[in-house]
Amino acid sequence: MAESPLTIPRGAPATPDAAAASASLTSTVPVAPLASTAIPATGAHSRPVIDIRHIHRIFESEAGLAHILHDVSLTVNPGEFVAITGPSGSGKSTLMNILGCLDTPTSGTYLLEGLNVAELTDDELAEVRALRIGFVFQSFNLLPRMSVLDNVMLPLAYTDVPRREREMRAVHALRSVGLPVDHYDHRTNELSGGQMQRVAIARALVNDPAIILADEPTGNLDSVTGRQVMDTFHALKHAGKTIVLITHDASVAAEADRAIQIRDGRVYEGAYVPAAATTGVARVTATDIAAATPSAAGGGQSSTTNLGGAI
Repeated sequence: MAESPLTIPRGAPATPDAAAASASLTSTVPVAPLASTAIPATGAHSRPVIDIRHIHRIFESEAGLAHILHDVSLTVNPGEFVAITGPSGSGKSTLMNILGCLDTPTSGTYLLEGLNVAELTDDELAEVRALRIGFVFQSFNLLPRMSVLDNVMLPLAYTDVPRREREMRAVHALRSVGLPVDHYDHRTNELSGGQMQRVAIARALVNDPAIILADEPTGNLDSVTGRQVMDTFHALKHAGKTIVLITHDASVAAEADRAIQIRDGRVYEGAYVPAAATTGVARVTATDIAAATPSAAGGGQSSTTNLGGAI
């Protein structure tokens, strides 16, 4: 017997404030994660969501070896909103690919929710990307010929969740980012840039991931719609979501709980990186990130990786 489609109520709901988004998100029934990634109840909140230790990433080409990341160590705790900044070629995209399980380090350890990522098979990595990580991209990466609702449901295609429940979860995620109900059946190419990014954030939320990775989420938006998207991230942080955001925009990075700067493949805590610092992880006094002036940096970017279960 065919499943009956979900009937979506008409009428635009009010854009939720942080408290409303928090209530909405915490009521979501999560998709059961990969068995090996399940977090035990005891001590779950005291363990970092992300824990990378002494990561190096070296690429080999005809020109020789390119050492992109140098001895990078950092942690991200549950519920943190962390911004990663740095000039082009600094290694931040390579780091984001490693955090998103789209690339593997040459050496070092990456623990995601306490799980050693290096020990996973390709199929398990795809499942982690699909269920435990929510991706938000600068260019949205929405399918223009599909409806808003179908785009948000897409990550659930990698699960055995029945279609009706997929629709319910997609509607729930869209409501949590404040998109009006009468837009759900629109094609995504009929939306504004800010609306498309909200759809992309909803898609990232639909599996109730452990972490949201956002790569320049305001980069293609004007200041007004960029502000709306940042307000959405703040509501998600208020709801307890863990967010790692890459940005070139100092004012965007200043809104995070913590700013991490990458320069020449090395990580520095705080907004200001002293020019004399050349090795290791430097922890310096945080100053106004708006005053930080990134300088040119060497190093290349990682090669394009198949996203697998990323969307």
